Amino acid sequence: MRFTSEQRLDDGVLEREFTLGEIPGILWTPGSAPAPLILMAHNGGLHKREPRLVARARHSAAEYGYAVAAIDHPGHGDRPRSAADEQARAEMRRAMAAGEPVDEIFESFVGPLVDNAVPEWRTTLDALLALPEIAGPVGYTGMTAIGIRLAVVEPRVAAAGFFAGGYVPRAQREEARRITIPLQFLLQWDDKGNPRQRALDLFDAFGTKEKTLHANAGGHADTPWFEVDNGNRFFDRHLK
Repeated sequence: MRFTSEQRLDDGVLEREFTLGEIPGILWTPGSAPAPLILMAHNGGLHKREPRLVARARHSAAEYGYAVAAIDHPGHGDRPRSAADEQARAEMRRAMAAGEPVDEIFESFVGPLVDNAVPEWRTTLDALLALPEIAGPVGYTGMTAIGIRLAVVEPRVAAAGFFAGGYVPRAQREEARRITIPLQFLLQWDDKGNPRQRALDLFDAFGTKEKTLHANAGGHADTPWFEVDNGNRFFDRHLK
């Protein structure tokens, strides 16, 4: 892991950009150390500096004492996108706008993303836990499909918070039954991009006995800010 920039923010959080092979990422750490770690994943082609993600990360570090890390997944943020990725994204947007089925398009795009991103998260986790300012246990929050696979294969992840989940590849819907760690699942009730019933069915499929569903009115980007605090309190119960 090579740190490429460093700045102390006005809330006391230390923000450092890093590279790990081809993986670019950001690490936010509080003043206290060692700190438990939250892996914060984004989706939809977003950048690791997407403003909502950065705001959540800084809040978790400054107010709750967590180290938070985000990386750009393959084809996301600063990383190059293949022509096939661009075509799949465009076709999915067109089909969703037209009200056409998108399952097969989604499978062809998100399935390989999960296969490629999860090993990168595990490599990143190895490097992060080697830093003296970070300690276990580890939480995960963000993209549901990646989170399901990571929760199944990575024993160091002790709790997870997932978002949406209407569209999840078939493989992850089956893997959801194998999850045993505590979960908190956020659902925006009026999210047109994530069919409500499919998200509810996924919540029902999670194998863990300790799972909580938080549903709020509004679209995909309308999640109330208080859910950020709810998420941090969820991690406090399981990581501290």
